[in-house]
Order: sequence, then structure tokens, then C-alpha cells
Amino acid sequence: MVDTNTVSLLAKYNSWADDLLFAAIAKLPDGTAYQETKTLFKSMVGTLNHNYQVDLIWQAHLSGKKHGFTSRRDMLHPSLEGLMGAQAEANLWFINWASQQSSASLSEIIGFRFTSGQPSQMQRGAMFLHVINHKTYHRGWVSQMFFEVGAKPPETDLSVYLTPT
Repeated sequence: MVDTNTVSLLAKYNSWADDLLFAAIAKLPDGTAYQETKTLFKSMVGTLNHNYQVDLIWQAHLSGKKHGFTSRRDMLHPSLEGLMGAQAEANLWFINWASQQSSASLSEIIGFRFTSGQPSQMQRGAMFLHVINHKTYHRGWVSQMFFEVGAKPPETDLSVYLTPT
């Protein structure tokens, strides 16, 4: 399915994309990150809190631990600054995790429970791909919010990451 080099690449890309997006948000006019929008998570900070919480949930799954969440919509870090630091730590966890994987560990099927309590199982590599795909999706939501306030979002595509300037 996915190899160790790809997992490491995607973990580093994920961190880079989050760093770039957070840096761009921090440069927006005061209050923009908290401005209510017509989206599921209400704001840039709300959407990025969702990404962070889902990262924590899947970290627990990948580690064989219970995550303790019954929702994917908690506001764990209401301030942009606090969220930036927490997300950086979570991203570092994924980078370190990726560096410790083998073909066998990525292929291993492990059981877990969704926030609803529903049991499921997936290969570790597929779990990690879900994390990357999920965050890319919601970074896109935040990028759209930039346009709504008349600002240009950063380009966080994998192809941009792979093309040094």
C-alpha cells in the first residue's frame, strides 16, 4: 500500500503545509482567524482545531491507545497561538512516528474505535494516509476563508512542497 519513504515524505509535507498556513493566518488582520463563517467549524481557528483533534484521535489509534474523545468538534485551543504550538507538537509526533515504521508495521491491521464508539480496523499505512488526506481537505476550507476576507492563501500543495524555490 504505502512505503516508509512515502510515509516520511508525507509527514514532513504535512508539517510544512500546516506551518505555512498558520504563518499566513497570523499575518491576517486581527480577529480574522476567529471571524465567523458559514462553515461547519465556524472559523479558521475552529476548522484547524478540528484538524488538530482528529490528529490526536488517529495518533491514539496508531499507538493502540484510547483517545477519550466523543466528538471531533471540540475547541481544544481557542487561541491561534496555542493551537499553532499544539499542532506543531502533533506534527512532530507524526514525523517521528513515520521514521520508526517498517513495511510490516505499515501493513499491520489494527483495531480501534471511532468517536461514536463504533469499532473498526485498518492498516496503519491507510490510517496515516487518512490523516494526510483529511488535513489537506480542511486546509482547503481555510484557504477558501482567505478569499472571503480578500486575502490570498498560501499554496500548500504537495507539488509546491516538492519544488524548492
